[in-house]
Amino acid sequence: MSGRVFANCTLATMVAGDGPYGLVGNAALAVNNGLIAWIGPASYLPQEYSDWQRHDLGGALVTPALIDCHTHLVFGGDRSHEFALRLGGASYEEIARSGGGIMSTVEATRAASDAQLLGSALHRVDDLMADGVAVIEVKSGYGLTIEHEMRMLRIAREIERRRPVRVRTTWLAAHALPPEYAGEADRYIDEVAIPGLERARAQGLVDAVDGFCEGIGFTPAQIRRLFECAAALGVPVKLHAEQLSDLKGAVLAAEFDALSADHLEYLAEEDVPRLAEAGTAAVLLPGAFYALRETRLPPIAALRANGVSMAVASDCNPGSSPLSSLRLAMNMACTLFRLTPEEALAGTTRNAAAALGLDEDCGTIAVGKRADLAVWDAPHPDFLSYWIGGDLLRGRIQAGDYHGR
Repeated sequence: MSGRVFANCTLATMVAGDGPYGLVGNAALAVNNGLIAWIGPASYLPQEYSDWQRHDLGGALVTPALIDCHTHLVFGGDRSHEFALRLGGASYEEIARSGGGIMSTVEATRAASDAQLLGSALHRVDDLMADGVAVIEVKSGYGLTIEHEMRMLRIAREIERRRPVRVRTTWLAAHALPPEYAGEADRYIDEVAIPGLERARAQGLVDAVDGFCEGIGFTPAQIRRLFECAAALGVPVKLHAEQLSDLKGAVLAAEFDALSADHLEYLAEEDVPRLAEAGTAAVLLPGAFYALRETRLPPIAALRANGVSMAVASDCNPGSSPLSSLRLAMNMACTLFRLTPEEALAGTTRNAAAALGLDEDCGTIAVGKRADLAVWDAPHPDFLSYWIGGDLLRGRIQAGDYHGR
């Protein structure tokens, strides 16, 4: 007996071009050494798998495990007081410029111990895992010194040792300008963002590089210098772009063949083909759109028409997206951005994997890919975006082992 067969289920393979959701009814899948060896209708199961250990999934829906491809979930403190300020009419930019926003979280994060930061992050990881998430991207960006930024990434790496999830780390030192560099953004890039990236890369702490390209963040010219360093180091890039204004950050990201450009509410339709040509995913973050009560929508129709991969993520952070449910983000993407339920699920599986550079081994149910799957108490894949809240996850198949009820 060299493997395991999971049967009596409906598979949503999420393989592009295989019909709605890539559905396979009355299905089975064979798993060996943590990889998918065969999928298809159970009646077609090859004889070579007949003596493998069999697990009956009781008619459950099976999808690829979900992927949250944009989070900031390692941080200290909270910013609940800003919620009241926004309800009173203050904008995100006004709060940031008055000393709140990212800088208040930087202060709390610097003051927190490693144990405090890890403990609070694990609570949020547990929330995401309860929604079927098995891969999480975690950014730095709340330390803003070389040592504090590297500390955040070490804690992110530790999450992977404490929970059965894969973690991808992103260097986001170019997130905000700390008070000690007030008015000297170029010096901060030269003294913190770039040399810190080099050190973090040498220590194996970095999977990608990100920046906040906005009027309250960094200019395209400053981000370009950071991206040039990343390119020289062989580190892929992604970018917070066009969230609050159109600085052509997405165009810059595409120039560097970025894995993703994220937010994109102010992305100009004429710039969308640049993302398509570069193969850069558009990561939609409806939690921030909702929390900030934004009204300008990303150009969804243009992204769709140009074949740009649209991913969906929680943007879990203490200020603009205090959200640790990826399924709720899927519902918001449908309700607020008018994605279809199939697009929302593709956005948290196949396209989210592409946004992290992991599409060769996860994001779809296909032969040769990792057997990291979510097993749902749901009658149809639409249900995952339709039903708000609740415990829909029956269990997980991880590396071929089943965990759940």
